Amino acid sequence: MMALALIACNDEEKDQAVNEVKKKELPPLEKEYGFVLNDFKVLRDTIKSGDSFGYIMDKNGVDHGKVYEISQKVKDTFNPARIVAGKKYMILKAKDSAQTPKYFIYENNKIDYTVVALGDSIYAEKRKRPVTVKRREISGVVTSSLSEAMQDQGLSNLLVYELSNIYQWSIDFFKLQKGDQFKMVYHEKYIEDTIFAGIEKVDAAVFKHSDKPFYAFNYLSDSISGKPSFYDDEAKALQSFFLKAPLNYSRISSRFTRRRFHPVQKRWKAHLGTDYAAPHGTPIVSTANGTVIASSYTSGNGNYVKVKHNGKYTTQYLHMTKRAVRTGQVVKQGDVIGYVGSTGLATGPHVCYRFWVNGRQVDPYRQNLPSAKHIEEDLKDEYFAYIKPLKKELDQIPYKNI
Repeated sequence: MMALALIACNDEEKDQAVNEVKKKELPPLEKEYGFVLNDFKVLRDTIKSGDSFGYIMDKNGVDHGKVYEISQKVKDTFNPARIVAGKKYMILKAKDSAQTPKYFIYENNKIDYTVVALGDSIYAEKRKRPVTVKRREISGVVTSSLSEAMQDQGLSNLLVYELSNIYQWSIDFFKLQKGDQFKMVYHEKYIEDTIFAGIEKVDAAVFKHSDKPFYAFNYLSDSISGKPSFYDDEAKALQSFFLKAPLNYSRISSRFTRRRFHPVQKRWKAHLGTDYAAPHGTPIVSTANGTVIASSYTSGNGNYVKVKHNGKYTTQYLHMTKRAVRTGQVVKQGDVIGYVGSTGLATGPHVCYRFWVNGRQVDPYRQNLPSAKHIEEDLKDEYFAYIKPLKKELDQIPYKNI
């Protein structure tokens, strides 16, 4: 009996040792895009300028007839003609001698991707990578610029744009001062808990500019539109009818004046606009809702767009490298209408912003422009109850100092 027990014990130890060896020999499972990559031969690449879906398929062994069949069957979900240079893609091939492509995976962005099945059953499916959202609190101080304040703390520059979008109607970001302070409560998106994928939303912020605190709370006051807006601690809307500038983070290189020496024509003349110098290709946005009444080119203005906002106000944007809207198109405040360039009579990349009131060109900085709608009186109690814990949270975050 003792001998039999010893034999059984030795057999168990032997099986355990064999299993451990097998485990060590097997590579760890690698999963991505909903596939076990170990089951395929994996090709990763990036769409290059001039690449087409057909070219990529052809060089990976898919014949023209099959490419045409795939394109026809998936065009409602995935348009092969619209693949964009710089986007990543992956091809999963069978682990056989022919290495037949089975799936084409196209990254639309960090989160969204499209799977195209290339086998007998052809289909395309839009999918999303798993995203988690983390709530964060930050505090910062301006030393030389808002961008540097973010970089000093290892924070994303996307927060610069979030703050500028929130406060663009109430704070002139061209006049920030050293020592200005800010605090934010916001949500970040992460892919698979590790890869930063952008800002989900900002709950609340306070920006102390020239020792005056400007509070901002994200609140849904219009259930019909379903779009929240930012309001201050007195239930007043931060949004104004017009943005302070048609682009983010540039510098004013020339203001509205009745007399300026023109750098190209070399003579004194009126400059009935405000010039914003910015890098080539910087997006230019409409400063208010309206309809595009001109999207054209002249030798003086270069590529330009003109927007009529109502019977009283009209704006114009000059010297674009490229226009992004057409005549007759309806645009909303903040929509991109073109990109900074130096077309027409311009010595460098900038946008000349022109402003009309009742058909007369004026300096927008000298106008008493209308404001957006504030919280209705009968809704204020509900609003104040909503922001109370957020304001308390903001106030408890210590300000950073220089």
